[in-house]
Amino acid sequence: MAIGFIGGSGIYDALPLRNTREVDVETPFGRPAAPPTVGEFGDTGREVAFIPRHGTDHQYSPTTLPYRANVFALKQLGVTHVVASNAVGSLRAELSPQTLVLPDQIYDRTKHRDLTFFDDEIVVHQQFAEPYCPELNGILAEAAASATDASVVRGGTYVCIEGPQFSTRAESEFYRAQGWDVIGMTTIPEAKLAREAEMAYATIAGVTDYDVWNDDSQVSLAEVLANAAANETAIKETVEAAIGAIPEEHECDCHSALADTINTPDDAIPESTKRDLEPLIGDYVGS
Repeated sequence: MAIGFIGGSGIYDALPLRNTREVDVETPFGRPAAPPTVGEFGDTGREVAFIPRHGTDHQYSPTTLPYRANVFALKQLGVTHVVASNAVGSLRAELSPQTLVLPDQIYDRTKHRDLTFFDDEIVVHQQFAEPYCPELNGILAEAAASATDASVVRGGTYVCIEGPQFSTRAESEFYRAQGWDVIGMTTIPEAKLAREAEMAYATIAGVTDYDVWNDDSQVSLAEVLANAAANETAIKETVEAAIGAIPEEHECDCHSALADTINTPDDAIPESTKRDLEPLIGDYVGS
């Protein structure tokens, strides 16, 4: 098994990876944001594959970045668990900047994104009631509690907006009124795609600002970047501890998520689709 990490290059640069190599990957959905870097994690011998979500120079916006290619590339590399990091705004006074949040729910407010691998010649109806893997979420929570001095909150709802603009004040107040906790731009469709790829997925959300509901703290790019950099150490410490704790044998439902979800009869799925999506559906359809 391999462990995938999707996040910013600052965290990757701090991870103790050895014998690293870049892998040139082509997927049915194009190329990922950057060639995945694969290496051995410390002295554990465990393989980690890293993709910078927005590209090596942060050239992809939250709307246009190649989510499907990123996730599919990790699947092709044999990844079974994906740990992500996200910069988020806080919708709660008690969730101050530089707090780490391990959300367990998502509310999708995106508008222009490809949300599935299965939108051409094959229909899959995937359960998504628990959008983050509870088992992996628990591992991250324990790792954060033991490895970092940062404030860590387990649970909460991440509302994902389109971006790249920040919210209006009316939108921010609406999200607060729903009882949601943090706001960001990148967990959708990443979480949905990881589930379709039968990979356990969870995120560490680092709070960078109070969004625009807080009159005393208007969100700005400078503030977001400064607090994101401060969060990197705590996230790196958490990821290091979590990688060692992820079990070699995995039995959570994420790894069999496609079972009984393919609605298109086998003989109606074109052979070209079967070939393209073989890493995802090879165990469920005939060749």
